[in-house]
Formats: sequence, structure tokens, C-alpha cells
Amino acid sequence: MPSYTIAILAVYFGFALLELVRSNLFAKPEQTRNDAIVEAVSMIVLLAVTQPAVVFGSAALAGAIAPQWAGALANLNVFAGIALFLVFDDLTQYLWHRASHSTPWLYNLHRAHHDGRYMSVRLVYRNNLFYYAMMPGLWLSGVLVYLGLGWIYAGCLVVKMTVIIGAHSDVAWDAPLYRIKWLSPVMWVVERTISTPATHHAHHGRHADDPAVHYKGNYGNLLFFWDVLFGTARITRSYPRSYGVENLAPASLGQQLMWPIFPENKLIEHPVGEEAAA
Repeated sequence: MPSYTIAILAVYFGFALLELVRSNLFAKPEQTRNDAIVEAVSMIVLLAVTQPAVVFGSAALAGAIAPQWAGALANLNVFAGIALFLVFDDLTQYLWHRASHSTPWLYNLHRAHHDGRYMSVRLVYRNNLFYYAMMPGLWLSGVLVYLGLGWIYAGCLVVKMTVIIGAHSDVAWDAPLYRIKWLSPVMWVVERTISTPATHHAHHGRHADDPAVHYKGNYGNLLFFWDVLFGTARITRSYPRSYGVENLAPASLGQQLMWPIFPENKLIEHPVGEEAAA
């Protein structure tokens, strides 16, 4: 097992242990039997099949198209390499995530992530099985790996997943830091740079009339800066009263995991969440 995978698993199970102790990892508010199934299946398929298949598949495709470019960026400055991944992986994921909340067809691939009525590390990999397979950032990362930036990708992935896992956990690491007055200027910078529990929980909030909810925004994964830059940010330093999506009929297990193969409910043809309630 690669060292970066071990590092990510250590972070994931570290937060999971905190939830087990402090907020009952396996008994979240309003959870259903389908929640556990969707989370387990989507996590296993993503980590064991989709992500490695897409990254290595795109690298192989790049090799077939342009074999002369193999390892062409191997000697690139490390900061330039990180910048490439921030743009071609993280920025494209922000745009993909944003599009998934404004395009009904894409929302059907993403809605499983919001069907859970709680926050937890359990939600990190929860999505339709086709959602990540179509994500442009994974394909572009594979190309960058082919160009010789695999070791930078490994480091970026550890940092990115640490931020994402922490932002989804219901053990909010930022909450006690907001209460320390002299840290306020530091946290002002932090919350505008990376995703934090407060900013990402807002994206999962259920009710539009809750001041801490911003369902149609706060799309950032690693960098919250993209939300600040493109005007989709809301920063409140508070947390929603409840989670999920209002004005949306429940989805079946098949629809959550494998829409459109199992299109039990109609295609979503209207806005959901905040826009529906506006």
C-alpha cells in the first residue's frame, strides 16, 4: 500500500475515532439503513476501482496519444507542480461541484452526497458511482501523473483529503479556535483559504431560512479561495441547525448509487434547496 494512502487512511480513521467517541459514528441523527449501504458501497468502489482506474487510465491514454511527453515535467519546480494540481484538480473540482448544483442531470449524480441528514466523515466519499468517474479533475490529474508529477500528486492528495475529511466531520476542529480572540485574524485567513467545518457544513445545511446555510455556494474542496474568488462564499462561523435538502423527495437506494440505470424517481427538473425555497 502506498505511503500516501496510509496517511489518508490514518487521517480518515483518526476523525472517525473522534466521532465514535464524541458523536456516535454509527448512529447519526435521522440516519436510515440505506445511508450506511450507500456510504459503504460508494467508498469502496471509489477507492478500490474508480479513482485508480481513472488516474491510471488517463495516464495510459495520454501515453498512447503522446508517448514523447512521458515524464516531460519531472524536473518542474515543486511549487509550479503544486500550482498545476490546484488549477487542474482542485479548481476543476470546484467547477464540477458547482455545475452539479445547477444542472439537473448532474445533480442526480451528486444528490446522494446530500441525502444524508447529518455531517460525518461517512459522507466524504458518498456519491453516485458515476459521479467521480466523470469528474474532470481526476482525468486531468492522471495526465499530470503521466507527465512526471506523480510524487507531487501524492503529497497534494494527502493535504487535500485531510482538509476535506476535516470539513465533513461533525467534530468541528474550527469551533474552539473561533473562541480564541487573538486567533481571530489567523482564522480570518484560514477560512478564506481552505474549506473548514463551518463553511462546508453551510453547504450541507437543510433549511434556506437558517442563516448558517448556503446550499447554493461554498463548493470548495481543498481551497475555499475559489468560492471567495468567484463570489459563491458565505462565511458565518456558525453551523446549520440540521442537514440534508428541503423540498426534495427521498431517493431510493438504486437511484442514489446508480442513477440513471435505476431512475426510480423522475429526473430533477427544477431547482432544489435554497433556490426552491426562494
